[in-house]
Amino acid sequence: MSLINRMRTGILIAGFLAFTPAIFAQQSKPQILTGKERLSQFEKYQDMKAASSLKDLKWQFLGPTNISGRCTDVAIVEPRGKSYTMYAATASGGVWKTENEGVSWTCIFDQQASTAIGDIELDPHNPQVLWVGTGEANIFRSSQAGCGIYKTTDGGKSWKHLGLENTFTISRILVSPKNSDIIYVAASGHEWTNNPDRGVYKTADGGKTWDKVLYVNEMTGAMDLVMDPSDSNTLYATTWQRIRKKWNDPRTEANYTGTGIWKTTNGGKNWSQCNEGIPAPGFRGRIGIDIARSNPKVLYAFLDNYEKIKDENETDNTDVYGRPSSGTIKGATVYRSADKGKSWTQVSGLTPEMKKYMQNHSVTYGWVFGQIRVDPKDENTIYTMGLGLNVSNDGGKTFRELEGMHCDHHGLWIDPGNTNYLVNVNDGGLVISYDQGKSWRSFTDNLPAVQFFTLNFDMGTPFKVYGSVQDHGSFSGKVDISHGRDKIWPVSFDYAPGGEGSHHAIDPRDPNIVYSAGFYGSINRENISTGENKNILPRVFDFEPPLRGQWLAPFFQSPHNPDILYHGMQYLFISKDQGNTWARISPDLTYNNPEKMGDIQYQSIFTISESPLKFGLIYAGTDDGRLHLTLDGGTTWKELTSQLAPDRWISRVVASKYKMGRVYVTQNGKRDDDFQVYIWKSEDYGATFKDISGNIPLGPVNVIREDPFDSKILYAGTDLAVYVSKNSGESWEVLGNLPTTYVHDLIVHPRDNILVIATHGRGIWAIDANLINKANERRRHYFQN
Repeated sequence: MSLINRMRTGILIAGFLAFTPAIFAQQSKPQILTGKERLSQFEKYQDMKAASSLKDLKWQFLGPTNISGRCTDVAIVEPRGKSYTMYAATASGGVWKTENEGVSWTCIFDQQASTAIGDIELDPHNPQVLWVGTGEANIFRSSQAGCGIYKTTDGGKSWKHLGLENTFTISRILVSPKNSDIIYVAASGHEWTNNPDRGVYKTADGGKTWDKVLYVNEMTGAMDLVMDPSDSNTLYATTWQRIRKKWNDPRTEANYTGTGIWKTTNGGKNWSQCNEGIPAPGFRGRIGIDIARSNPKVLYAFLDNYEKIKDENETDNTDVYGRPSSGTIKGATVYRSADKGKSWTQVSGLTPEMKKYMQNHSVTYGWVFGQIRVDPKDENTIYTMGLGLNVSNDGGKTFRELEGMHCDHHGLWIDPGNTNYLVNVNDGGLVISYDQGKSWRSFTDNLPAVQFFTLNFDMGTPFKVYGSVQDHGSFSGKVDISHGRDKIWPVSFDYAPGGEGSHHAIDPRDPNIVYSAGFYGSINRENISTGENKNILPRVFDFEPPLRGQWLAPFFQSPHNPDILYHGMQYLFISKDQGNTWARISPDLTYNNPEKMGDIQYQSIFTISESPLKFGLIYAGTDDGRLHLTLDGGTTWKELTSQLAPDRWISRVVASKYKMGRVYVTQNGKRDDDFQVYIWKSEDYGATFKDISGNIPLGPVNVIREDPFDSKILYAGTDLAVYVSKNSGESWEVLGNLPTTYVHDLIVHPRDNILVIATHGRGIWAIDANLINKANERRRHYFQN
């Protein structure tokens, strides 16, 4: 570069860094949609899908064919033996049905406004009638909001939406054994924000109208509900005051008063609290409840007990992820009532051995579980669900763990006619036992409700895709196009380096060199051919603030030199020697607000992109809504946040490969219960942004990518679908015949021109991108040759 050009470049950088973009800002203010507005926008999406010129393009399921995913409930047609029909509710992959006890499964609920399922319930009078409550009530970091309750009267062939669209999470449904028009629903409410649409609802006209019959406050929802088998007007409900913060898991605070156990004897007209014998409200976490059908006087409550056994000031106080803990609580505790809820007595953890057992039952994650079941024939045999599935045969005094299945348990059905027959749902799918838990049959090969977080690819032949999976770890699978681009077969995936919350970077020169993460920003380099593995996490001095990394802390190889790595925590780091040494090249790019720091890593970089056209031109977006740019490899930084939606998570930033000043940004409002569409484009390094969300009706938006061969083609992945724009974002079309699903990541392979998506609930899918960017076929062949 000549001296004159270097001077011009310096003037450009200095001028840009002095520029204040707010004068020209195009503001997009968040607007929280009501449930009815979400349904209306979803109808627009359905119309777009039907009218799309790309509607006939076929997505091909890639896999994995050897793992399943989180299920939240199961419903079995009774009596078993005369029927082998069962329904599985998945956390974010819809409802699945089998008529042959799992030999084959079919998804029957995957075209609705939400495919996140909280609970399902069969009508005891008609096995063709199934109620589906949407919105997972376990409120994981990756749980998705629902949009009310649905009903089928033909075994899942058709569905009708029947209200409660503002509840967002539904934890239990009960159909009266006396009258199929009477249904009770426990609604736990919004995950991230307060709202009044929570509590116990009742309909007496089959769902045409609903009455809220139990309400505490806008932070307290109903979590569990059980009916007395001898009196359908007597019900017990549990309520839970909770909210998930971006920096804390849901927890009980000392001033909370809404959590407890309630009882009605007149079908919900009046309720009374029945909390005698359980901890005070400030120590009550999530509560599960069940009744002994063999003796309805007996009930069990499974409570997440917040009474401390270790103070936060004690040393060596970390959780299972190595993060600082706010103290150790008693956790899983079982209480028994022998007088229909009038009083409760603690029955678990009364010996030193069982005390330790119960402390490890759910660790500090009791808010995830909270399910208990009583054997229909034996009031002293109870099952509790936590990290493991546990059984007691002496009324809760002692427990043992049932082994042989995946961990993290969320539901259990016990055959009332043969209590040796159990159906359990967990983070690994659905399993069946014919011998009361001694052995288990699983369905990992045909119930593909796999929850991917991330996606990347290598340059091998055939190429592999890598991704991390909720509660499974990381996996890779081959994308084999040798049989034809329209004949990509589903495959079994292999374990890959990395944990369940990991990005992956694969060296383009050697696909055996894989960079991956464990949790919250830890990073490793592994040679998968030799097994050599090295932790390469950047280090800070002991007098500096500890590093904060997101669950999916971003890192990637520079497009200019694969030996150069970037890694985002609250700072941006660079390594020029494959991670052996690091240099910090940014200040803290987050707001660094001490009031928003807790047990969850927050206020950290979530997305990074370096321009393929200019080394050192880097954008960094954070989870607390800030966007920064450096033009000089980190020497100076400019904030670009003012024109974006305030306080909304930066879900993706992409520096264009076609024009140096062009950049795309997406934001995700999920953690504010915001379903708006945020997609931005700048042509001048972020000095001004244009809203290019266009006609996409509903968010949140998780990812945007440029087409590798056509500068005008863009791809966007949302919590509903994949969209394509062929005119630089002026308008969008729905791509192909994909079911409603949560598209968390997508790539277009630059050599083979295959578009691959990672969904959170339906696994990995692929489509031939030649069908989209076919005008560039000649350029594609040129690239390959």
